Amino acid sequence: MHQEIIISGFGGQGALFAGQLLAYAAVEAGKHVTWIPSYGPEMRGGTAHCTVVVSDEPIGSPLVRHPTSAIALNLPSFEKYEALIRPDGLLVYNRSLIAATPGRADIRYVAVPANVIAEELGNVRQANVVLLGAYLAVTGLLPLKSVETALDNHLSERQRSFLASNKEALRRGAAGVAMWEQEPMAPNDPRSAPADFGLHDIAFKARGAGSTIRQPGTQQGG
Repeated sequence: MHQEIIISGFGGQGALFAGQLLAYAAVEAGKHVTWIPSYGPEMRGGTAHCTVVVSDEPIGSPLVRHPTSAIALNLPSFEKYEALIRPDGLLVYNRSLIAATPGRADIRYVAVPANVIAEELGNVRQANVVLLGAYLAVTGLLPLKSVETALDNHLSERQRSFLASNKEALRRGAAGVAMWEQEPMAPNDPRSAPADFGLHDIAFKARGAGSTIRQPGTQQGG
């Protein structure tokens, strides 16, 4: 198993937190993990993202050009990453903010009313966790319980009052997937052609077993 996930949204939507939560849960499940956040001017109202790689084997490089999956919290993220996802990949997106028509036949789409669900739970900022729950339900990458445990272990004291609602947001996102998955584009639709990836990804020598969750510090461009 080797999954490469990009989680992207506006600064303040919690894309980085969702990725860090996924990474902590994967580490505790015994997986090899990297978590690379994006830092820079784009976080102030533009697109902020993080990349999470989860694997059963040592990870050769945390750099990802064409992810197996993406979680898009806003329209710019949808537009940026839809074309970059590998064939047979997955795009989970926030349909509360994204009124877009799926443009490819070779990936799966799950359109989640994430803001609506988060508002029902009393905190619209938990839309990120709703989307993470949907992603986990579709992929089966990790059990929800492992992410709930990561919340127990890593949610800051300042946010502890939101622990129960975060867990409920995760479950609500997972529970609705069967209703939210969209039909793919027809194969003869000109918009359904897969992206031309051009040059192949660079192969990096494996660095040995281990997990890397990079903490804030080094700036990285979007």
